[in-house]
Amino acid sequence: MNIYVVIPLCLGSIILGWLIRWTYARFKLTSIEQKAIRLNQEAIKEAEAQSKELLLETRDLLLKEQQLQEREARERRSELQRTEQRLLKKEENLERKQTELDAHTKVLSDKEAECLIKEQTLNEMEQNWIAELEKVASMSKNEAKQIIIETMENDAKRDAQQSINKIEQEAQLKADRIARDIIVTSIQRLATDVSSEVTVATVNLPGDEMKGRIIGREGRNIRALETLTGVDVIIDDTPEAVVISCFDPVRKEIARVSLERLVQDGRIHPARIEEVVAKVTKEIDRVILEEGEKVLFDLGIHNMSQEMVRALGRLHFRTSYGQNVLSHAKEVAVLSGMVAGELGADREIARRGGLLHDIGKGIETDSDANHAELGADLAKRLGEDPRVINAILSHHNDVEPSCVESVVVQIADAISAARPGARRETLDNYIKRLENLEEIAESFEGVEKAFAIQAGRELRIVVNNESVSDDGAKEIAKGIASRIETELRYPGRIKVTIIREMRVVEYAR
Repeated sequence: MNIYVVIPLCLGSIILGWLIRWTYARFKLTSIEQKAIRLNQEAIKEAEAQSKELLLETRDLLLKEQQLQEREARERRSELQRTEQRLLKKEENLERKQTELDAHTKVLSDKEAECLIKEQTLNEMEQNWIAELEKVASMSKNEAKQIIIETMENDAKRDAQQSINKIEQEAQLKADRIARDIIVTSIQRLATDVSSEVTVATVNLPGDEMKGRIIGREGRNIRALETLTGVDVIIDDTPEAVVISCFDPVRKEIARVSLERLVQDGRIHPARIEEVVAKVTKEIDRVILEEGEKVLFDLGIHNMSQEMVRALGRLHFRTSYGQNVLSHAKEVAVLSGMVAGELGADREIARRGGLLHDIGKGIETDSDANHAELGADLAKRLGEDPRVINAILSHHNDVEPSCVESVVVQIADAISAARPGARRETLDNYIKRLENLEEIAESFEGVEKAFAIQAGRELRIVVNNESVSDDGAKEIAKGIASRIETELRYPGRIKVTIIREMRVVEYAR
């Protein structure tokens, strides 16, 4: 074909293609616009419907909230009215009590005035009587008092000198052994002042609201303190006070100091409790060692093992009938050394035995042995002198003394414990305990007589040999011991001895 024909045909085809494409695109754009307009209208209608629905829900919520606020307001007004009524009643009660208090105050004032008048009258009468007595006796009250005092002093000096002369004469006439017995007996009668110490397991609080903080949420604080220290913390109605109960005096002291520091610090929670208890435990251990070393230094006693020193230090926190056990042991050691020096015995052994005689009370153990046996076992294990061991065992007559130093320790122990004010147990309680022991023994069938001896530490019972057999005597001893453990409270242990013997009596005529 001719090129002049082909080129116009190609150009025409291209132009026709572009026209067709433009026409199709225009038609398609028109359809999309119509669809977009329709979708827009539908979206507007749907949005209007949702807005109306949301508006209705909002109105419902506002109505409910308004009703709730009105109900709460009514309840608050009711509560305020009730509170106002209670306050009015309390105010009326206070006014009535104030009136009664004013009346009582007036009555007391009148009585006080009457008492002052009577007191003045009695003073005047007393002065008149004294003046009349001085007139009759021809001397003043002070002169009469001085004469009586001088007479009593002269009588006392004369009686004391006579007693001294009598003792000296008897000591010169008798042998050295009898003289020693006289001196020991004289020392047993010694009575001087004593300072007693009582451990109080009570912690004072700044206010009752502190009790709630000590207990903690769901009791976690008080449980943590009891678990860490091994004590019982008693929180009752006692105002501004908490009681700590524990048989171990060292644990009780750790708990007491820890609780005081926690109350003072104000931060009370399990972690803080554990930190304070650990710190106080270290401090108490250091105090125990220091107290043991201090008493050894004061007495001049050396070569004591650390275990024994710690046992001595624990006695600082132990009391017996209100008497501090470490002070008592130190006092017994001093007295033992003095008595041993007077008798010519070994002063060092006596002093050491006196210091260690109650060492068993400072030993931590679950054994049911008494403190004398525990102390003797410890002393034997640590290589103490046999005389010291015997002094520990025999100071309550559990065994017989084997040397004069043991007897000296017994005497010093009795002097320290028996002086006025040394222990809180009264004579009436002591006698009552002995009577109770004898009554329990005599209540068993076949018992003829019962005797409480050795200050109530031993009970000797005589039974009828005809009505009680050997096996029956054993049963009676067990029964009496069981009843004593159940019904009585006593220090140490009590030995029950049954005596069954046959006596045949004939007369030669």
